Amino acid sequence: MKKVLFFVLILVFSNNILAQSASSNFDLTNYGVRIEPDRRLIAVLASLEAAEVETPLTAKGVKFRQQLRADLQTLNPELRQKIKTFVDQYKRRHPNQSQAELISPFVSMAYSLSPAPDLSDPMRTTDLPGNLLEVLDYAPLVREFYRRLTAAKIDEYVKIYQIEDARIRRSAVEMVSELLDYLHTKPQLNFIERIKTESQTTNNKKSTIQKIEVRERARRFFIVPEMLTPKGTVNFLNIADDYFAVVPIETNLSRSEVRRAYLQFVLDPLVLNNAKDIFASNEGIKKLLADLKQSLYAREKAKNKDLRIEDVTLSPDAFLAVSRSLVSAVDAREIEYKKTQFATAQARRKIDLMKTDAEKRKVSAELDSYKKSLTDETALQLSEAYEKGAVLSFYFAEQLKGLENSGFDIASSFREMILSLDAAKEANRYAQFADARQRAIAARAARKNVGDVEIVTIENTTTKKLLDIEKIIQAKSYPQAEIQLKQLLDANPNDASRIYYALGRNASLSAEGASEVETKQRLLDAKVAYENVIRSATAKIDSVSAADLININSPNKDTANTARALISLSYVGLARIYEHYGESEYAVKIYEVAIKIGDVPNSAYKDAVEARERLLKKQQ
Repeated sequence: MKKVLFFVLILVFSNNILAQSASSNFDLTNYGVRIEPDRRLIAVLASLEAAEVETPLTAKGVKFRQQLRADLQTLNPELRQKIKTFVDQYKRRHPNQSQAELISPFVSMAYSLSPAPDLSDPMRTTDLPGNLLEVLDYAPLVREFYRRLTAAKIDEYVKIYQIEDARIRRSAVEMVSELLDYLHTKPQLNFIERIKTESQTTNNKKSTIQKIEVRERARRFFIVPEMLTPKGTVNFLNIADDYFAVVPIETNLSRSEVRRAYLQFVLDPLVLNNAKDIFASNEGIKKLLADLKQSLYAREKAKNKDLRIEDVTLSPDAFLAVSRSLVSAVDAREIEYKKTQFATAQARRKIDLMKTDAEKRKVSAELDSYKKSLTDETALQLSEAYEKGAVLSFYFAEQLKGLENSGFDIASSFREMILSLDAAKEANRYAQFADARQRAIAARAARKNVGDVEIVTIENTTTKKLLDIEKIIQAKSYPQAEIQLKQLLDANPNDASRIYYALGRNASLSAEGASEVETKQRLLDAKVAYENVIRSATAKIDSVSAADLININSPNKDTANTARALISLSYVGLARIYEHYGESEYAVKIYEVAIKIGDVPNSAYKDAVEARERLLKKQQ
């Protein structure tokens, strides 16, 4: 049997493989990311070492601590005692806090100070959180510590930190590329603020002239590698337009809380830019939050009779709920989507190598079971976020499913998500996933004993070339990608369907941010490519005999289903193009064609159903 692999699955999931060999030309600053140690933070955490705090560190952190404490042997004894007294008093006030929790406010305090060497107190303190204000009196000790340690010694420490930059940078490239590829977007790196100003003019009469002053502010996401921050702990701070993620050395960013922090950096502008539309659902979201608070209170009251509802801390802010929900939904859905695509592609490759029908059916059953477990885990993640105030997490997760294979930027779709929101319908979401939560909790417990199963990649020539071209697409070198895809098509006509799909996706992505004329041409190219997918995949189905189509054990039936899945995805791609031009009625008809193909595995059936219903609702 010819190897017919589902290109979309391989192409989308290739992020992990590609990230491991990400090009050194990937400029993180183009995506708002900067990786650099912070002298303020080094000074604060190094000063705490004088009090001999015993936070758990990474292996390299432990080695650095030994060097630092050796350097601190000559520290002024009086200063050391002052530092130790302050830290001991703070610990006594918070006896139940972990070492990571004890360090956290000191990290925040470091970023409230001016850059080194001044380390001046903040101009305003009224807006600072209480836990930071509690340690702000530590700042004078930090300044004295910095002066006595000398700038030369701090410079030496900075160089030690910078040695780790290359490894952290590779991890950052992987994280950024996989998240932005899923969202089909690029973060907003500037914020435009329009401020009304008044000026007095004096002629014969006094008058006031109002003007609109435009101010542009840069948005940045700092990844701060830190030797002395507790192992496994990420401290995240958002100060105006700057976001800071303080991470221990040797952190895998894609598997840490930095991932959510970067998502917040990317998604916050979407929430801010659509504030007016979100406000229309303000009361409904607040009711969801109030109901959640009451539910949490009732649950905890059974454990603690002295509990008051005021003791349940849950923000009533609707905008914060939207932001948290969107971040939680993207985080959970991206993980499920990526794992599903990878597992599906691997299962198909494995089936191609199997000799008996029984072996093939076993692989297929294992894949179905694995996909169900991923869906359950996503439901549990969304439930956990829901309990923390992300009351729209299930809603956004559902909406994201319609964008995952479309190639359209989430920024252009978010407003429609908000306008389609009916908060009242979200009231029972949490209860609907009770069974899935229980299965996921049981699965988590089981994984602690057996561990996660690693999936081994199997290469074939065409797939490897497609993965190489995906690097070019990720770098947004769309013309170069188009040239190589056409060359690949000439060399591999038997794989025409999936290569045409790659051409259509490449053309769709290149239309984003282009001029009106260029957008029209690129979407036309995408339309032609999708039509070629339909034509070539239909021919492949026609080549399969009727006997094979009704024989469940026939390998050719799997070939036909793969072709149907590509056709389904291509129809949805075409429909979205017509949506882009406002031809909703015609788009509905195309979605209906995709629906008639049926719920073939890995097709766009569900996307088509949801999109059709969305458009029909708008037309009412």
